[in-house]
This record gives sequence, C-alpha cells and structure tokens, in this order.
Amino acid sequence: MPEGVTRIMCFGDSLTWGWIPVDGGAPSRRYGPTERWTGVLANELGDGFEIVEEGLSARAAAGDPTDPRLDAARYLPAALASHFPLDLVIIMLGTNDSKEYLRRSARDIGVAISVLAGQVHTSTGGVGTAYPAPELLIVSPPPLSDHPVPWFAEIFAGGREKTLELPRIYQALAAFTGSHFFDAGTVITTDGSDGVHFTVENNRDLGQALAGEVRRIFS
Repeated sequence: MPEGVTRIMCFGDSLTWGWIPVDGGAPSRRYGPTERWTGVLANELGDGFEIVEEGLSARAAAGDPTDPRLDAARYLPAALASHFPLDLVIIMLGTNDSKEYLRRSARDIGVAISVLAGQVHTSTGGVGTAYPAPELLIVSPPPLSDHPVPWFAEIFAGGREKTLELPRIYQALAAFTGSHFFDAGTVITTDGSDGVHFTVENNRDLGQALAGEVRRIFS
C-alpha cells in the first residue's frame, strides 16, 4: 500500500454491489465500476484514497435462513482481516432485514447493526498483524418505495414503514458507539423501477454525498 493512502471498505448489500433495477425484478446485472456509488466515491475523493468494495446482493445484517452466505455478522470479521489496513468502514445495510418473513422490527435491525459496529470497533490486528481498528460510518439506506414487482411486494410487505424508522435508530446507535452517521434518505430515494434499487443518478448523488462525509471525518 502506498504511504499515506486512506483505505475505505464499503460493506453492504445489492445497493453497494450495484444491482441494476429491472422491471421484472430479476435476473439483473451490475452497474459498471464508475457508475456504482463506490466508484463515484473513489472518483470524488481522488488520489490518496483507496476504495474496497464488499457488496453482496441480499446480504442482511442479521442473516437470512434462505442462504447462509447472506449473514453479515458471520462474514464481516473475515472481510476486515482480509482487507487490513483500513482507515474507515462504511456499512449500509438493513433493507433486506426489513423483509416480512424475517419478522424483524426496525429496532431488531438496529440491534443487528450494533453487532457489526462492535465487530468493526474491536477489529484490531487482523491475522498476524497489529493494525488499529478503523473508523466506522453507519449509513441508513433510503426508505423502500412502492413495489411494482409482485414478488418484491410480497417479501417486503411492511418494509417501507421499517426503513422509515432506521435513520432515527441508526443515529442513536452511532452516537452510543462513537461511530459516524449518515442518512442516505436525505439525498436519494429508491428510484429504480423495482422500488428497491438505485438508478445511475441515485448512485451518483450518494457517492458525492458520502465523499463529503469522508472528507469531514478525515479533516
């Protein structure tokens, strides 16, 4: 790693992976590297910053019984150790935890994020190394929109109401854990044609806004 480079890991779900919304919901493809908000963030920050992408579609903060790969808390410690040294971790999760069949309240989702926050704040060393724990920026995802895709309407039933509560809960958690906080819903909505995912413009606006937050953190 070049001397003086600030390394940032972006840990999230399909909103971070770069899922392109399609009218039928799926199958889809991925936005290009410069279209994803992570790529916009890298471009906005410029030299001296390195962005590590750790997005996985359908990832949930507290996991999902339909697929063991989706458990954020099981994977995050290994991801941290794999990518050390890190100066900042940005976590944007919670959308998938709002799925109706998971039976999680907004507070339950906040508790799941608190587990991830604890993993970041205590993640010193990696494997055989001695790096300090990175800073943490907790980002509440924008609220879900109406779901024109019938399957999304079924599995995300009641999800909009939960996601509307997340900014308040995440902000309280960030203050309690000494983390940074940003509400993505203040700059974007889930404007994609499926009511869940981002347009190119959403990605651009979020990346630009988060670049401002990163500059503030390291100012």
